[in-house]
Amino acid sequence: MATAIREISHYLAGGAQAPASRFSDVFDPNNGEVQARVGLGTPADLDKAVALAQAAQPAWAATNPQRRARVMFRFKELIEANMEELAHMLSAEHGKVIADSKGDIQRGLEVIEFACGIPHVLKGELTQGAGPGIDVYSMRQALGIVAGITPFNFPGMIPMWMFGMAIAVGNAFILKPSERDPSVPIRLAELMTEAGLPDGILQVVQGDKEMVDAILDHPEIKAVSFVGSSDIAHYVYQRGVAAGKRVQAMGGAKNHGIVMPDADMDQVVNDLCGAAFGSAGERCMALPVVVPVGQDTADRLREMLIPAIQALRVGISTDKEAHYGPVVTAAHKAKVENYIQMGVDEGAELVIDGRGFNLQGHEKGFFVGPTLFDKVTTTMRTYQEEIFGPVLQIVRAKDFEEALALPSQHQYGNGVAIFTRNGHAAREFAQRVNVGMVGINVPIPVPVAYHSFGGWKRSGFGDHNQYGMEGLRFWTKVKTVTQRWPDGGGTGESAFIIPTMS
Repeated sequence: MATAIREISHYLAGGAQAPASRFSDVFDPNNGEVQARVGLGTPADLDKAVALAQAAQPAWAATNPQRRARVMFRFKELIEANMEELAHMLSAEHGKVIADSKGDIQRGLEVIEFACGIPHVLKGELTQGAGPGIDVYSMRQALGIVAGITPFNFPGMIPMWMFGMAIAVGNAFILKPSERDPSVPIRLAELMTEAGLPDGILQVVQGDKEMVDAILDHPEIKAVSFVGSSDIAHYVYQRGVAAGKRVQAMGGAKNHGIVMPDADMDQVVNDLCGAAFGSAGERCMALPVVVPVGQDTADRLREMLIPAIQALRVGISTDKEAHYGPVVTAAHKAKVENYIQMGVDEGAELVIDGRGFNLQGHEKGFFVGPTLFDKVTTTMRTYQEEIFGPVLQIVRAKDFEEALALPSQHQYGNGVAIFTRNGHAAREFAQRVNVGMVGINVPIPVPVAYHSFGGWKRSGFGDHNQYGMEGLRFWTKVKTVTQRWPDGGGTGESAFIIPTMS
């Protein structure tokens, strides 16, 4: 007897949802089998979520910041208590190994920890005595109903990046996760409810482009945060702004790692193996391009990389010895392998070929072996575009200036790293490179939660970055109050006139 396929729906306040008319399959990337199907929502489902949010948000915004922070503290405790469950749930739908899944959740949890301090960071500004008897102060207030559209590659971290700050400042948040791995976002919403969040403040709507467009067009949704590919990020930004919304849209990347001749080569090789191949390369902050400076540096790096890459273990998500697992879908596996063939056709030297990788007992899984190209040039499409898989490309540079120009002139500007022992070179690079996030001997420079995440050029659309104080600014609006308490008691004394308006 066939096992019934689990169905995944929305998470809304107000009880059970009507059955969906359209569905999308959710695969187990380890064996290629359908393990669930998610109902794809309609604009009517979004309308219901918005109505529930409208009913709940004013009271939540009026709740004092300490009480909102207590919900965040309790949510943090519940995430930590349920880490194993969340990590296994995430790995089962995404394919990343358990250690990577725990890292996914932990980095999102760090933003929740920042949100626990919301009473402090929400404090406004005050000028006493701006004029005779005049005080001026500002306050940050919630926008109302806001939304987030999140990608498949970090189904735990990126939703928490968004809803943690948005909810802490007093908004109601509607999350549209990827239909490829929707279970963790639902579980996060359940845990927020368990933490004491009122119904209607965090809701999850499932869907595809129809739901995305409904969110971008809905007049009651005041702000939208998005993470995904650059073409879609640009589309989301343009359509959302045209509808009068505040929008931040984070796009793709082609992050470079510059290796100076004086770099600690053992550390570089170790860092590259993790940054290029970890999570099967399905990270916008992965490091898929390494730029050795000088012929000798390039030759030494290549010689050391080959055995290190060949030693990487590809396995199922629950294999504790595996360095990375499968990619998310069969279609994505085909896309990555097509890029590898494209690199061959373009004339790059294929040093290690990860195509045709089979794991015994899991032959139908979506596995791609680690791949290494050398002698890649800037005219190649495989260099210009984001592959988003376990593929590392060596682009050789003759000197520092050429190495600096590569990430600076690329269409993407998310992250970059330089490996060197030379403080002057590192400082010069960090000052001049045209990229939003820089690592110095740090291969994946994702900022800690009390700073902010955001790329430049086609890696980011909008004026505010994710989380930290930038997140606070994005999810709030400023109100400035000028006040005077006259002493005349109605005796007819003349009204005060602001000098600049006299």
